[in-house]
Amino acid sequence: MNTKKQNRFMPLIMALCVIVGILIGTFYANHFSGNRLNIINSGSNRLSNLLHIINDQYVDKVDIDSLVDVAIPQILADLDPHSVYITAKDAQAVADDLKGSFSGVGIEFTIRQDTIRVQNVVKNGPAQRAGILAGDKIVSVDGKPFVGKIVTNEEAMRRLKGPKDTKVKLGVVRYGQKKVKYFTITRGDIPQKSITAAYMLDKNTGYIKVRSFGETTYPEMLIALAQLSQENFKSLVIDLRDNTGGYMNSAVQMANEFLPKNKLIVYMEGRKSPRQDFRSDGHGSYQKLPLCVLINEGSASASEIFAGAIQDNDRGTIIGRRSFGKGLVQQQLGFPDGSMIRLTIARYYTPSGRCIQKPFTAGDTKDYESDIVTRYEHGEFFSQDSIKHQGPAYHTGIGRTVYGGGGITPDIFVPEDTLGMTSYYKQAAMSGLILQFAFTYTDNNRPKLNTFVDMMSLSKYLVQQNTVEQFATYAEKNGLKRRNLMIRKSHKLLEKFINSRIIYNIMDDQAWTAYINLDDPTIEKALEVFKNNEAFPKKPVIKK
Repeated sequence: MNTKKQNRFMPLIMALCVIVGILIGTFYANHFSGNRLNIINSGSNRLSNLLHIINDQYVDKVDIDSLVDVAIPQILADLDPHSVYITAKDAQAVADDLKGSFSGVGIEFTIRQDTIRVQNVVKNGPAQRAGILAGDKIVSVDGKPFVGKIVTNEEAMRRLKGPKDTKVKLGVVRYGQKKVKYFTITRGDIPQKSITAAYMLDKNTGYIKVRSFGETTYPEMLIALAQLSQENFKSLVIDLRDNTGGYMNSAVQMANEFLPKNKLIVYMEGRKSPRQDFRSDGHGSYQKLPLCVLINEGSASASEIFAGAIQDNDRGTIIGRRSFGKGLVQQQLGFPDGSMIRLTIARYYTPSGRCIQKPFTAGDTKDYESDIVTRYEHGEFFSQDSIKHQGPAYHTGIGRTVYGGGGITPDIFVPEDTLGMTSYYKQAAMSGLILQFAFTYTDNNRPKLNTFVDMMSLSKYLVQQNTVEQFATYAEKNGLKRRNLMIRKSHKLLEKFINSRIIYNIMDDQAWTAYINLDDPTIEKALEVFKNNEAFPKKPVIKK
C-alpha cells in the first residue's frame, strides 16, 4: 500500500523539485551574475533573433550584412554624435588618414570628363620614379580601359592602391601627345604628412601648419622645428585652423615639447575609465619660446587638447575664433569582418578642469550638426560679443577666466573676413567651377608654369595674366552668368582662390599655404603679438 502511494506522489514531487531548482537558479543568476540572463533575454538576444527570423522567413531575399550596416549606426546615433560605425569597406581609408602612410602609386588626381587627370605626383614616390608627370591622363589600368562612367574616386583608389611591392600597369596620354604611353609602377609606401607647411613668416617668426594629428605628427613636428632652427627662429606660430583632430597622444606629445615639467596637459575620465592624467615630463626643448596658436570653428578634438593645454597653463596666446567643441574620447573596436566602431568611453578635460564638449541631445544630431551654421547666423564669426558660453567658468594658472561646454574661446578674437563677398563669388566657389578652371588653366599652361621655382614669382606672374577675367569667361560658358559689378567687388577674393589652386597644382601644400597666408589677418595679429612681446599671457588685474 505504501509503495503504491509513493508511486502516485512521485510525479508531483519531481515537478516541485524542478520548480524549486528553477527559482534558485534564477535567484543566483539575478543576484550574482549582474542580471546577465535578463540582459540577454531583453536586449541583444532579441536583436539576434530578429535578424535570424528576417533571414529565415522574410518574403524576399535579404542581405543581412547590409541590414546590419544600417542598424548599427542608428543604435550608436542614440548615444552621442561621435560614436560611429565604420564599414569594412571604409575602414582602411579611415586608418590610412591617420596612420602616416599607405601603399599605392603616389599620385594626387582629379576626375575630369570621366578621365583621371594626375594633379600632383608625390616627390620620390613610385609614380615619379616610373616617369608619371602631373597633367598625365590615365586611360587604362592593367591593360583594361579605365575611362567613362566606371571612373569614380572609389574605383580609382581601389585600382591604384594595393599591397607594397605589387605592380600596376598604367596607360597614359600625355599633354600634347596622342599616343598612349605605358608605365609599370611598383607600389610602395606613400607618406601621409600631417604637417603640411613649415617656413619663416619673417626673419624671426617660424610657422608650422598641422593638418591633423596622426601617428607621425610628433616626429614630423620635431623635423619642422629643426628646420626652423636652422633659420634661427625666435618665436613660433602653430596653425591648427580646420584641423579636425586625430590621436590624443600626438597632441599630448606636441604640448609636452612646450611645457615645463609636471604641468597637466589633459585628463580623461569615464564611467568605466578611471581618471588618467597626462603631464609634461620637462624634456621639451622649447619651454620658453614665444608661442601663438591659431584656431577656428573647424579646429576640433586633439586640436582643442593642444590649444587647451597651452591656454590653461598660460604658456602662449590663442588667436582666431571659437573652436568646434569636441570633448569626447573614442575607443576603436574592430569586428571580425574588418568593420569597426568608435565608441565614446570617456570625456577629456583641460588642465583647468573644463570639458569643452558642446551640448547635444542623444539621438538628435540635427541641431548638433548645424551648430556651426547657427553660430554664423548668430554673428559669432564677426563679433566676439556674440559668443554664447553655455558652460561654467574656470580659471587658468594665473587666474584668467576660461569657459567649458563649447570649444576653446581664443584669447584674441579675429573675425572672418567678408570684404568683397558676393553671391557671384559664393556660386563660383561652391559650384566647383573655380577648381575646374584652375586645373584647366594649369593643364593648358603647364610648360610655362613649370619654369617658376618659387611661390612669389609664380603668384606675380599669375596676377599679370588676369586670371579673374579668364575665369569669368570660362564660367559663363559653363553656366554661371557674368555679373561685372559683383566680379569687380569680389576681384580680390576670386584672384586669391583661383591663383592659390593654380599654385597648388604646380607646386605643393607648403607653397599653397604660404600663398593663402599672405595678408591673412590672423597671421598678422600673431606677428603683432610677437612684436609687442605679448605672447605670454599676463595675470589679470583685480579691480578693487
